[in-house]
Amino acid sequence: MKTKCFLKTWELALLIALCAAALAGLWAERTHEEIASQMIRLHVLAVSDEETEQAVKLQVRDAVLAYLTPKLEGITDRDGAQACLTRELDGIAQAAERAAEGREVTVTLSEEFYPTREYDGFSLPAGNYTSLRVVLGEGEGHNWWCVVYPPLCVSAAEASRAAMETLDDGTAKIITESDGYVYKFKLLELWGMLTEKLR
Repeated sequence: MKTKCFLKTWELALLIALCAAALAGLWAERTHEEIASQMIRLHVLAVSDEETEQAVKLQVRDAVLAYLTPKLEGITDRDGAQACLTRELDGIAQAAERAAEGREVTVTLSEEFYPTREYDGFSLPAGNYTSLRVVLGEGEGHNWWCVVYPPLCVSAAEASRAAMETLDDGTAKIITESDGYVYKFKLLELWGMLTEKLR
């Protein structure tokens, strides 16, 4: 005896929704991996939210960027930048300590989760990135983050344009496109939080 199996409307709608979510998740993961594979983020955490500590955080940021700018000059890929940063961790720590006015400084290079972030002229999706992390004291204050490679933290338009040229065309277009990408990056953030919880 043959039996016919028909999906009810709500079952079909649920199946379509699950398929759409899976496809969106795959897109989100692939987009993030493409972007993250070309970048190293910079994360500076202040001792606390006191005005003085926030000012010191910015001094440390400036000192770290000033130290790294000549070291990273001429490097054309993320792997080269990561190797350079690994070699220079002690020098980065010393530069940060000089600017930290006696505060304890910890410098590491590791994977770190970042939320979706909008900068001046570009946006980056949430996800895990290789991160140069500079922590002052216990690091309980507001933080500052940007991209150390390519050097997108600099404010000069010429330097930012040159740094953007080190990214492939697809990635540069994704992070600088304003229409709709912030919303798509929010999807990446939700997907990243979901996958983090499932690990």
